[in-house]
Amino acid sequence: MKQSYVCCLSEPCYEHAEKYLGETSIARSEGLAALVQWMEEEQPSLRMHKDIRYLVYFLRTTKYDVNKAKQKIVKYCKIRSTRIEWFQNRDPYLPEIQELLDIGVFLPLKDKDICNRQVVIIRTAAHNPKYHAQDNVFKVDKMILDLLLYLDETISIYGIVAVFDMKNVTLNHALQLPPSLVKRTVESWENYPCRPQLLEFVNAPIHVNIVLNVFRSFMSTKMKSRVKVSRRGTHVGTLVNLPPELGGTGDSYHDLTVYWKRKMQEHACWFAEAQSHEMGQSS
Repeated sequence: MKQSYVCCLSEPCYEHAEKYLGETSIARSEGLAALVQWMEEEQPSLRMHKDIRYLVYFLRTTKYDVNKAKQKIVKYCKIRSTRIEWFQNRDPYLPEIQELLDIGVFLPLKDKDICNRQVVIIRTAAHNPKYHAQDNVFKVDKMILDLLLYLDETISIYGIVAVFDMKNVTLNHALQLPPSLVKRTVESWENYPCRPQLLEFVNAPIHVNIVLNVFRSFMSTKMKSRVKVSRRGTHVGTLVNLPPELGGTGDSYHDLTVYWKRKMQEHACWFAEAQSHEMGQSS
């Protein structure tokens, strides 16, 4: 792991981190030193990203509570090592991945909202349950999320808004989500090194609560409080430049799909190197 953190964000960004996350240069240095020492002395087999920024991300998600950061790191690494269906064979050129990239199941917007949060559109019913495994859908989601965190450190400070577009969702989509899979999904959300600020379900069918109640049963109290449901488009006033499909004037689903497929393919080597490190094949 690269052992030194270089501050490269804007001053307003760090001011926000200090005000809302308790981050100062001293807190950051001491927190990083504590985590590195803990990993070297107590968790030598724990595989983390080589970039020390990810330890900073975990400190930010726990507002610099080092013990909580340790707990999240252990859970995060366990999820990545045990959920091989999501975190292995992460080649953007695999046919099953290419198909889902062409569909556009997970689409981060290019512009942040007015609170500087990253907005991602999750198209829960874009894939065909007859042909696309839900685990592969989740794999693509997490691949793009990992790439986002690699490319944009500000996400660890301002957080993420997830908009779940449920248009055309069917019973077959719901049947792809047994409680065991929902539980694993929520555990992953809550232990990722980013801060989900809002989970809004839009174009929700009348029976949506049947599925959402299963998700809520595994959520922490804080995450439950951040769930919103809308029968039509998003009602969150902070969101800007939404796609036309959600009533906005930003890039369309098609344009975002083309953009993120290209981004994923451009970073195929990065995915291979990251997986190699996590599997213990490199130092």
